[in-house]
Amino acid sequence: MHDPYVRVRGAKTHNLKGVDVDIPRDALVVFTGVSGSGKSSLAFGTLYAEAQRRYFESVAPYARRLIHQVGAPEVEEVSGLPPAVALEQRRSAPTSRSSVGTVTTLSNSLRMLFSRAGSYPEGAGRLDSDAFSPNTPAGACPECHGLGRVHTVTEDSLVPDPSLSVRDGAIAAWPGAWQGKNLRDILDTLGYDVDRPWRELPRADRDWILFTDEQPVVTVHPVREAERIQRPYKGTYMSARRYVLHTFADSKSAALRARAERHLVSADCPVCAGRRLRPEALAVTFAGRDIAELAALPLAALAETLRPAREGDGVAAALARDLVARIEVLTELGLGYLSTDRPTPTLSAGELQRLRLATQLRSGLFGVVYVLDEPSAGLHPADSAALLTVLDRLKAAGNSLFVVEHHMDVVRRADWIVDVGPRAGEQGGQVLHSGPVEGLADVAESETRRFVFPEAAQAPARTPRKASGALRLRGVNRHNLRDLDVDFPLGVFTAVTGVSGSGKSTLVVQVLADTVAAHLDGTQDGTEPVAKADGLEAVGRLVRVDQKPIGRTPRSNLATYTGLFDAVRKVFADTDEARARGYSAGRFSFNVAAGRCEVCQGEGFVAVELLFLPGTYAPCTACRGARYNPETLEVTHRGATIADVLDMTVDAAAGFLADVPAARRGLRALQDVGLGYLRLGQPATELSGGEAQRIKLATELQRAHRGHTLYVLDEPTTGLHPADTEVLLRQLHGLVDAGHSVVVVEHDMDVVAGADHVVDLGPGGGAEGGRVVAAGTPGEVARAAGSATARYLAAALGR
Repeated sequence: MHDPYVRVRGAKTHNLKGVDVDIPRDALVVFTGVSGSGKSSLAFGTLYAEAQRRYFESVAPYARRLIHQVGAPEVEEVSGLPPAVALEQRRSAPTSRSSVGTVTTLSNSLRMLFSRAGSYPEGAGRLDSDAFSPNTPAGACPECHGLGRVHTVTEDSLVPDPSLSVRDGAIAAWPGAWQGKNLRDILDTLGYDVDRPWRELPRADRDWILFTDEQPVVTVHPVREAERIQRPYKGTYMSARRYVLHTFADSKSAALRARAERHLVSADCPVCAGRRLRPEALAVTFAGRDIAELAALPLAALAETLRPAREGDGVAAALARDLVARIEVLTELGLGYLSTDRPTPTLSAGELQRLRLATQLRSGLFGVVYVLDEPSAGLHPADSAALLTVLDRLKAAGNSLFVVEHHMDVVRRADWIVDVGPRAGEQGGQVLHSGPVEGLADVAESETRRFVFPEAAQAPARTPRKASGALRLRGVNRHNLRDLDVDFPLGVFTAVTGVSGSGKSTLVVQVLADTVAAHLDGTQDGTEPVAKADGLEAVGRLVRVDQKPIGRTPRSNLATYTGLFDAVRKVFADTDEARARGYSAGRFSFNVAAGRCEVCQGEGFVAVELLFLPGTYAPCTACRGARYNPETLEVTHRGATIADVLDMTVDAAAGFLADVPAARRGLRALQDVGLGYLRLGQPATELSGGEAQRIKLATELQRAHRGHTLYVLDEPTTGLHPADTEVLLRQLHGLVDAGHSVVVVEHDMDVVAGADHVVDLGPGGGAEGGRVVAAGTPGEVARAAGSATARYLAAALGR
């Protein structure tokens, strides 16, 4: 008989507790549950991983090595599972060369169109499609290597204060400490006046000191200091420009590179005028424009330009038809405001996932399981309808959709719901309900139930707080923001809303946060300020909390990132046994040779490279995953070794370390943001974006606050279950009650409804956006005409 279900038996991936569950195929199935409950472990870690493992068994062993493999899941049996395609919200770090065009492969078709059907200048030979790509040697502008920007230094960027002398630190770009003193001593030896104010030095001297490529070697006789004997030495001079460019290009230290970058001025490449290509490629046109002009058009406008070329049966018509059809899917998903040359790092996780989704829609696959990770993340409620249409089309084409989702509108539209819980981490990992959505109403222990079926009586609406001042930005120009004037009140909770692509993140994360940071650092990097700002003196500190990973290797973990581990190591170093053996706190670090297990170098596991199968990690045979050598583990505190403490959850550690003030504050902050279920030693690589963001927030919450702090958060509720959102909001409102300011970019209307002040951007995305449509209390914005947000906000206020 044909079995219409995928049947999972004995799933134990991550925190799943031997889960047995049946899930229908050819349906929209939603996996819900609080953050960390195990829903991704079931959807991605078990179902997708098992589908991929089976696919690999049919692939030639040699080819297996070339494909990234997820690894085999811990599950007894899965039956009825079709081939699967995963669309994850990868928070990878794409390079500036990656763009909308390369992700969707629209660039390939556009280059082919110019190569085969472009209008060439008279006498010019036909160029290969590679010659139209800024990412190939054949196409890249030789001056900027296809990046479109060049980095240089100017006298102003190297010497911010010309009233100082060289000895007093006029050349701010030079290194500090001994290396900077060395360069000053060399200049002195070469006969330059290092005690005159910089502005009084002759122009020729200033130019040589800053910009020369010469590297003279001289004998330096240091000024003798009473307490130190200093012998003469040979010193090599390096100009300020050479030092900055060399550090920026070659230094392994992120801090040094960031310091050097402050003295660089970025400008459009003088050869290609920022268009990234060689002159011969830019000389070819189609519909009267070169490829850089077409790539800069929003997708909706690009489709309009190409439409007339679809008629006929030549190469140009075939390519134009393909391009227009693929762009229409993107505009349907609300991405018509993006241009093909838009760099991928500037896209939100939600935009990137929808680009991948559109590519899949065009692939025409049939009978496949699509496993999606929160496709509604970063979507304005007005855009969610288009997403649901696309999901319906994928299902209608004969595919199954397994979606991990927190957006209740998507959940209510599902054919089937799998609710995982009841709580997070160790207290989760069980399937509470698997069946039609209505059935969830009878599951008392489900955290999701009250949000899918909201009770009539909710908490009364808050009265908006009164502002203590305001940050005023005037004449903002960046991306699609044009001469924008906007006020951010201080001492209140401000939410910035608007459809996807309306300019929210640009305004808050780039303009507002960068302007405040530049004021606090006292630096201007030599580029023209993006906006005039007023009221900056009221802010004493800036805290940005984003969803970037807290570490890239398993060595970075919850305890090391928050600074908790320092307190824990000190507790162990203060035990009688440790003192008797002469062990310092350093002995209890798994990154230091003295105390760690040398077989696994303190990692707790060893990578097992299987030539033709997914590489796996096996617990280290010497320390059995404890990370430390036997001598270190002989030291205990209340019967527990340091490895035992790393294995505790935050909740367990809060009881165990209750009498250690330095640890207690950090653990309470983690519990306050709802992360009590995480283990102290949990590797950073295993944390979700939402968890990483809350860890950063907890790290901030445990610090002693001095002065007025501005907290900037970009979509803090992305990846959070509504129950976790409530916990997070309690913390953020607590910061405002303590006298600070919070500005969030947000799509969750329940969060916006609880704000004191709302700034709504729009009315559309891209060129259609970038204006303030409405600003005021949530009630005022909900009544604003012409706002795409108003009716959804009014509905949330009604709830």
